[in-house]
Amino acid sequence: MNRSVAVVGPGAIGTTVAAALHEVGRTPALYGRRARADVTLVVDDRRIVVPGPVVGVGPAPAVSGPAPAVSAPARPVDVVFLAVKATQVAAAAGWLDALCGPDTVVCVLQNGVEQVAAVTPYAGSAQVVPAVVWFPAVGEPDGAVRLLAPARLTLPETPAAAVVRDVLDGSRCSVELADDFTSVAWRKLVQNAVAGLMALTGRRAGVFGRPDVAELALAYAGECVAVARAVGADLGDDVAPAVVAGFVDAPADSGTSILADRDAGRPLEWDVRNGVVRRLGRAHGIPTPISDVVVPLLAAVSDGPG
Repeated sequence: MNRSVAVVGPGAIGTTVAAALHEVGRTPALYGRRARADVTLVVDDRRIVVPGPVVGVGPAPAVSGPAPAVSAPARPVDVVFLAVKATQVAAAAGWLDALCGPDTVVCVLQNGVEQVAAVTPYAGSAQVVPAVVWFPAVGEPDGAVRLLAPARLTLPETPAAAVVRDVLDGSRCSVELADDFTSVAWRKLVQNAVAGLMALTGRRAGVFGRPDVAELALAYAGECVAVARAVGADLGDDVAPAVVAGFVDAPADSGTSILADRDAGRPLEWDVRNGVVRRLGRAHGIPTPISDVVVPLLAAVSDGPG
């Protein structure tokens, strides 16, 4: 069955999914903050150009050739991949309102464990499916996106998620349906929370080579695991050491999206990646002394004042 598909937010993750669909003949409609003629994914030495236009709410930058059409009306589609950051959901509300109908499935390609609650108010009667994104992709100076590892998503095992899996079937973006999605999502959140230490220090993964930072990261990961267990995630005692080992063993120049946002002066996803641990810890009576320090500092880095 051919399904109509749209990608809202063709940044690093959205461009990867759009290119995966385009390669198998399911080119999606593209919607973003600014108009563009197309988007490009770089995989190894290959450039995959996904034709647009990217329909934007802002004007197109200078491009060669015909200007992208920005007046094409959006209408309900079968599947929407929402790939804006958690801090940008409200700004994407107009696209969601136009693209979502009662039979639409919205797959949320964002960090955190609260995607359904955050997006549902903007999706009307559409079904919202959370996702765990397991692949890194970064912007290139020329505006292209480079995929650094095989693209992979984990979704909950639901009928709506099966629709998303079918849309991506046979593409370079693999999809796994997990019967215990809560545990998978929290496992990724522990990793994302610890990565917040990079944004605080302004350093890449090499900072975890410091014994004091590695010790702090281990205690912080353990704190996150305790909260995860309180809300029903099945995470073992091996999770915290494994998360920290992943950072210690990573190339020293490896980054993370929250550090990239800090470097670029953009708002940080501090609440969905770190604040949630503190909030849910308090709700369940779990002490979170490290979060009590990390979260206000990340919030201040992101939002000021000063």
